Amino acid sequence: MPKSTDYAAKLPDSSGHIAYDAAEDSVWHDLMARQMPSVQQRMASPYLNGLAQLRLPTDRVAQCAEVTEALRATTGWRVEPVPALIVFWRFFALLADRCFPAASFIRRREHFDYIEEPDIFHEIFGHAPLLTDARFAGFSHAIGQAGMRAEKVDYAWLIRLYWFTIEFGLTREKGVLKGLGSGLASSIAELQWATSGQPELRPFDVIDILRTPYRIDILQPVYFVIEDLDDLFAAAQRDLLADVATARALGLHAPKYPPKAV
Repeated sequence: MPKSTDYAAKLPDSSGHIAYDAAEDSVWHDLMARQMPSVQQRMASPYLNGLAQLRLPTDRVAQCAEVTEALRATTGWRVEPVPALIVFWRFFALLADRCFPAASFIRRREHFDYIEEPDIFHEIFGHAPLLTDARFAGFSHAIGQAGMRAEKVDYAWLIRLYWFTIEFGLTREKGVLKGLGSGLASSIAELQWATSGQPELRPFDVIDILRTPYRIDILQPVYFVIEDLDDLFAAAQRDLLADVATARALGLHAPKYPPKAV
């Protein structure tokens, strides 16, 4: 997560409605129009099924309140608008409460193709579809519960399991590599890259994931492929803090990316 942002949170009114202007609605429309063909071709069916259930608007920014209404009818989750940047403990606490924190601003035109911090398009278009599925929602809930029990030094280790699955996980359908995670669904460049056969693909393994460093500001050099989604859901039943302790004892893998320029 970036340490600072040029964006300010947009606050909801007493009814939960956030006022977006015409320019912001236009950015949402254009992001949807650009992303949908790639998503329909390259994303996995659990994501696509969830997206269809949400029936997101195409002509304006989706409201957290209306997405919450759709999620409560399926898995009981809700979406809560938050500032662009929140600390790990709050993120885990919200997941443990079956609430997804959504940065409430939408990117400006100059950041249309890439924005380092998550915006409302990433949060709603990327994350909300999988939260309509009780199995994926249960996995996110388990991450939150583990985070609430974790020590601060464990946070960066635990979040890697979320990063390489819910954010950037891959799977296969009828032998075809498909995107699963929200970071893929909301980024046309990342989704095409991840499914191109060029980056390194590793089998899903909790300990391996916990030991794999990442950067948020580049296309990922490594992705994990969840061949059987039941393996992911089973991970929600593991003692994840014991897994973190095992990973810490083994140490991080050498990064597959260059160091970030200062």
